Amino acid sequence: MTKIDRINQQILQVLSRDGRISNLELAERVGLSPSACLRRVQELERAGVISGYRAVLDRSKLGAGFVSYIGVGLGVHNKDAQQAFERAMEVAPEVVECHNITGTIEYLVRVECADLPSYKKFHTDVLGTAPYVTSITSYVVMGTPKDLRT
Repeated sequence: MTKIDRINQQILQVLSRDGRISNLELAERVGLSPSACLRRVQELERAGVISGYRAVLDRSKLGAGFVSYIGVGLGVHNKDAQQAFERAMEVAPEVVECHNITGTIEYLVRVECADLPSYKKFHTDVLGTAPYVTSITSYVVMGTPKDLRT
């Protein structure tokens, strides 16, 4: 396991906000030489602490401004039912997150689509036909005061 000291914490904090920062600027921000900073970043990558870099998209500018979290309950509680539901969610382009959770339901799903009519179509045609689904509870996002992913 990689040691997460104060400097590594700073590196991770800066990279989580700006994954495209140059090594030179990152080194300046955390108070290291560029070569020492690069070695630390590479070690964090090798250790899997940093698992990748990605672009953060403004999905509303891509026509997906309607966001909903959906609690999904399954009527059968076995591996086959879970795998069947997960396969259905994997191929649905509106589903951007699908989490198997504990509690009174089995899944929490994040859906992004253009508007309420397109959500209704997803609700009816995808969730309504997904295997083993017995309950669907939608939570429409009206605003996002905090999201560390962006």
